[in-house]
Amino acid sequence: MISISYSIIGIILGTIAIGLIFWFRKEYKESIHFLEGEAEASEHGYTAFMQDFTNYQVETERKFAELEKQLEIKDKNHSKRMDKMQKELPSVIGRVVGQIEFAQDTINRKK
Repeated sequence: MISISYSIIGIILGTIAIGLIFWFRKEYKESIHFLEGEAEASEHGYTAFMQDFTNYQVETERKFAELEKQLEIKDKNHSKRMDKMQKELPSVIGRVVGQIEFAQDTINRKK
């Protein structure tokens, strides 16, 4: 009688063990499927991030190039103005000196 009850307990425990094995395999497959989906979603996210970052880099380079062009244009304009002022400087000095000499002559005549 005792051996029959041990046999029944053994069969029940064996059935439970087999059931647990199948249940764990099912859970494992579901976990793997979930993780594969998460990995794929992460890959799409990283790809989108890389594209956005690349677009940002390209846009930034374009802005830098445009700013450099504007800076060069302003530098050329300032250089042209300075060259013009340097060319006009002797005539301006001559006019000022002429006015000073004329004023000196006028002052000296009044004395």
